[in-house]
Amino acid sequence: MSPRLYLLQRGTAMVMVPLVIIHLVVIVMAVQGGLTGGEILGRTRGNIAWAAFYSLFVFAAAIHAGIGMQTISREWFGLGNRSATIAGHLFILLLLSLGMRAVFGVYGI
Repeated sequence: MSPRLYLLQRGTAMVMVPLVIIHLVVIVMAVQGGLTGGEILGRTRGNIAWAAFYSLFVFAAAIHAGIGMQTISREWFGLGNRSATIAGHLFILLLLSLGMRAVFGVYGI
């Protein structure tokens, strides 16, 4: 792994740590508060702040996982550098498209 990819993966991990904590705290609060899925969607629909929060989460997770997929493709599956890079980039695009589709669907953007 190049130094640039190493730093990018560590940077996305540092971005995700507070996002994961906030996400889990909100889930616990919602469940303990007895909110249903419909009530949660009713409260979040159209909320730009939550949409931005989860968009950042999606971008950080997609980049982080894509870099990891590159490494796994090289080390475990024996792909060459070019093939592993392509696999990693395709994985990033897949996660970005699925994640942003979920954000747009949940937040009604």
